[in-house]
Amino acid sequence: MRFMIIVKASPDSEAGKLPTQELLEAMGKYNEELVEAGIMLAGEGLQPSSQGARVRFKGDERIVTDGPFAETRELIAGYWLWEVASKEEAIAWVKRCPNPMPGSEAEIEIRQVFEAEDFGEEFTPALREQEEQLRDRLSQKG
Repeated sequence: MRFMIIVKASPDSEAGKLPTQELLEAMGKYNEELVEAGIMLAGEGLQPSSQGARVRFKGDERIVTDGPFAETRELIAGYWLWEVASKEEAIAWVKRCPNPMPGSEAEIEIRQVFEAEDFGEEFTPALREQEEQLRDRLSQKG
């Protein structure tokens, strides 16, 4: 099972405050543990929302809004993509994570990624083949 582990933003991360050397070292060590365990597929920190944009879809219309965005607690500061046996295993790993926002309260959200079999009959053999080809192309890039 694949899970996206979402690190929620804080006022500091939204202000563009960079992590300390101590946090970078602790996260580097934690990431090494994830890689050694064979569960980490990807992971990155994200620039503050002031550097981003949102595109809202309204029928055929596309409305672009530049950041920053309100409601910091709803924003994402970074993520990991993990492959683990269960949600419980993902929770256990998240509980071992260094506090991503030292000095303040932090939150990490765990969300399971849809797999092809989750879509049932709507995901036709032709669509499955297309998906496999895209994954193959992506894996060749890495």
